[in-house]
Amino acid sequence: MRDLNYDLKRLQAAHDDGSHGTRTARSYALAQIADTLHALGFKGLRATGLRRKHVVALVREWKRQGRSIGTMKNRTAHVRWWAARIGRPGVVPVNGELGIANREYVTNADKSVVLDPRKLALVKDPHVAMALRLEAGFGLRREEAIKFTPARDDRGDRIRLKGSTTKGGRPREVPVRNAAQRLLLDEARGLARSGALIPPERNYRQQLKVYESQTREAGLYRMHGLRHAYAQLRYEEITGWKAPAAGGPPQRSLTGPRRRIDKDARRTIAEELGHGRAAVSSVYCGA
Repeated sequence: MRDLNYDLKRLQAAHDDGSHGTRTARSYALAQIADTLHALGFKGLRATGLRRKHVVALVREWKRQGRSIGTMKNRTAHVRWWAARIGRPGVVPVNGELGIANREYVTNADKSVVLDPRKLALVKDPHVAMALRLEAGFGLRREEAIKFTPARDDRGDRIRLKGSTTKGGRPREVPVRNAAQRLLLDEARGLARSGALIPPERNYRQQLKVYESQTREAGLYRMHGLRHAYAQLRYEEITGWKAPAAGGPPQRSLTGPRRRIDKDARRTIAEELGHGRAAVSSVYCGA
């Protein structure tokens, strides 16, 4: 193990703050960041040696890789955590100085992605393939799908996700609305048996790496777009018309009963996707 990776593991052990999901995400992100710094030529770097030049180099590399604004902000937040724990918070500039722009939360651009069965067939690991299908079928986040435990989470007419597996630690329920979803859950139960969608010989981080490598090799990208597709489908099911991002009428054009139906649909979708505010549904459905 490289010195920096070792130092960062020790740092996390000494400052074990945040929820289980937050700690897991931090551990994975910091390991990636340490590997990136090594690849960029900062060999022999120790955790206490973090400087502004390292942060600038990281952001430059993330931009070269085409990382999204959200991804860069999340990773920079983990570097800030690192800097604060070694007593050097000032070495990480604000996002604006690093050239990381603010996110555009509502653009009305259609970011939905449909799971291509031909590419899905190229995914060799059955647990990865099942996680992808659950993302599409129930609008789950990647981590939620990988950690999905059918024996525990499948409640027949709905699935119930534990807070320890969700973003922000918010437990939630998602309805089982049709026969296709029911069949999917039955298949997941047969594959996972009493455990999660992670083979017994792997942990979450190892399975995440398998997920990333196999989706990349299969040409499956922007899988978060499966959540957008789920949200738009639910919007049309509830309202009877397409979401603005899918070509439906803008929210501002709705009046009377249609406006109330739109409001209720957005609240339902936000809850099913695991967000606390109904307004967040606009990110997925448009406005």
